[in-house]
Amino acid sequence: MQGDTGKGAHGDAEKGGARRAYLLDGALAAVIAAAVAAAALAASAPGPLDLLLIVTGSLALAGHRRAPRAVLALTALCLFGYVVHAEPGSWAAFPVVVAVHAAARGGHRAYGIAAGAAFLAGYLGVLLASGPGAGETVERALLLLGWFLCAGVTGLIDKNWQAYLHQTEQRALDAERTREETALRRAGEERLRIARELHDSLTHSISIVKLQAGVAVHLARKRGIAVDPALLAIQEAGGEAMRELRATLEVLRTDGPQEPPPGTGLARIGELTERARAAGITLSVHIDGGERTLPADVDRTAYRIVQEALTNVARHAGRARTTVRLGYTDHALTVAVVDEGPCPPGAPITPGTGLTGMRERVAALGGTLTAAPRPDGGFAVRAELPLALPLTGTVSTR
Repeated sequence: MQGDTGKGAHGDAEKGGARRAYLLDGALAAVIAAAVAAAALAASAPGPLDLLLIVTGSLALAGHRRAPRAVLALTALCLFGYVVHAEPGSWAAFPVVVAVHAAARGGHRAYGIAAGAAFLAGYLGVLLASGPGAGETVERALLLLGWFLCAGVTGLIDKNWQAYLHQTEQRALDAERTREETALRRAGEERLRIARELHDSLTHSISIVKLQAGVAVHLARKRGIAVDPALLAIQEAGGEAMRELRATLEVLRTDGPQEPPPGTGLARIGELTERARAAGITLSVHIDGGERTLPADVDRTAYRIVQEALTNVARHAGRARTTVRLGYTDHALTVAVVDEGPCPPGAPITPGTGLTGMRERVAALGGTLTAAPRPDGGFAVRAELPLALPLTGTVSTR
């Protein structure tokens, strides 16, 4: 989608640039027509036919980008007809000079040379027939020859310059595409490396923990001893960790759009809280507002916030009494995890990996996060996640 959007914007920019170029060409053709007509009026009293030939041949220059050869032929014929009929000065050749420049710029150098030579030959014939002095005839011929040569040369220079700019732009686009492909390839290689490291380290360790807990549960039941709830919690948490790790490894090993691992939404909040209670946390859950289907990113982020906050309670708050509150409104989901642990008010907090991860998840959704000691002791994590996801968000951590 992003690539399609970029192409569409580029196409709109090209259309806008072409439209401005056509308008500029029309304005320039009108200026040339007015200038040549004014010169004709100043030199003599041109008739309606003379003015019609001047205006037609000059205004035709507005279409030189679409049909340079047709414009060159029409301009040369109109102005040559005017020269034959009125025998004007050298300024009458100016629209033809502009048409020769446009033809050379458009890559039609041979047509420009042929049309310029034909017009110049016809103009010299008119001069010889009108009977001016030899010096004046030579002077006018050399002047027009210089004009036509300059028009052809500048047209070729302009054509080469446009080709150079196009090649430069194409090289820049190719270099950008190459950088993007290289970045994607390196990202894929890094994902595979991370997947291998996770598999070689965490999978083995979690499997050992789950296996040992299972053996302990089996032996306790075999001996008729009551199974410690902590062992059951370890066994269940190990299995859950293995499932999530396998799903994450599958995501890392897959090319293309990356989907987060399944099974990490608020629909499983009950399992999460039961494991927390089995670990010794006195936990209560409150839901305000009507539960509803949430956007997938919001659902996963809320689950991860509760999961990480309960993990921090187990690690740092001595399994203190904890309250989880989910608030549903029309525009946002509020998640609050408040414990009554030993954290004193105003205690300095050094964010670890867990809080940093929460901050990044909330920021990606454009929400707000507050993680700080409570005024009456304990610790509170509160997050507000908008249901309509903006492009950017703010996060406050105090």
